[in-house]
Formats: sequence, C-alpha cells, structure tokens
Amino acid sequence: MRLSNMALGAAVMVLAGVTAVEASAWTRHSTTYTARGPYTSQAAGGCAYSTCGRSVVTYGPYGGAVSRSGSVTQVAPGVYAYGRTVVGPYGRSATRTGAVTVSPGS
Repeated sequence: MRLSNMALGAAVMVLAGVTAVEASAWTRHSTTYTARGPYTSQAAGGCAYSTCGRSVVTYGPYGGAVSRSGSVTQVAPGVYAYGRTVVGPYGRSATRTGAVTVSPGS
C-alpha cells in the first residue's frame, strides 16, 4: 500500500501544475502480442477544471475485457481527492478512493 500512495503522491505533484482554466485530452491505442495471443488496449483521458481522469479498456485474446478508470481532483490548495475503479472480465469490480495532501517543497 505504501508504494501506491507514494506513486499517487508523485502523480499528484505533476498534476498540481494544471489550473482551472487549462484543458487537455488524449487517446491511445496499443496491442501487445504474447504467447497466448494479442491484448488490445484503448485509453482516453484528460484534464479540466482541477480534475484529471482516464479510462482504459483491455481486450484479451479470448474475448474477455478489463476496464480501469480513475480521476484526481484538487479539492483545496495542496489537497487532492482520487478514485479508481477496476472491472474484471466477469463483471466483478473493485473501487478505491482517498485523499492526499502535498506539502510545498516535498
């Protein structure tokens, strides 16, 4: 768990430079070839009004799909709320939420 919080903290520090008036969006498509067959991913994300989010769907070689989505929102100066959800190929899901405080100079 500690590594996840550290990684999130680093991501939040990068996103901290996004102001409320900035907006950006991106998409990505990739295919990874394995011994079991190809895995194809489609992703999209963007930032606007102090919130950045993304969503990814990966399709396996046998037709199953896994989706992941998440967002980070600045709720106060130096305070960021996050949430992410993963849905597996059989419809089961897991959600995680929380908040991170970033101190200046850390």
